[in-house]
Amino acid sequence: MFFDHATIEREPAGAGATRKVLAHSENLMLVEVTFEKDADGAPHNHPHEQSSYVISGDIIFRLNGVEHEMHAGDSVYIPSSVPHCIKALTPAVVLDVFTPERKDFLK
Repeated sequence: MFFDHATIEREPAGAGATRKVLAHSENLMLVEVTFEKDADGAPHNHPHEQSSYVISGDIIFRLNGVEHEMHAGDSVYIPSSVPHCIKALTPAVVLDVFTPERKDFLK
């Protein structure tokens, strides 16, 4: 299945952030998240496993209380149910990968 980036609507993803749900199935989901400078995501957790890849920009990623500065090309793995959040130091784009898919992200 193909998903055309140009036709996917961007939706709110918290203060200073938007997302596009890209390719997905019941078992896997790609989500592009765009952050404005200083966007500060609330700590949260979910039953999905997640990996995040910084496409551009600089962020602080907090995983289970540990902060780590990340830059373009860096990635992180988030186990199921582990608290995490992000703060954008600069405008940033992050690719999130979830397994299984986040049904709560689907319209």
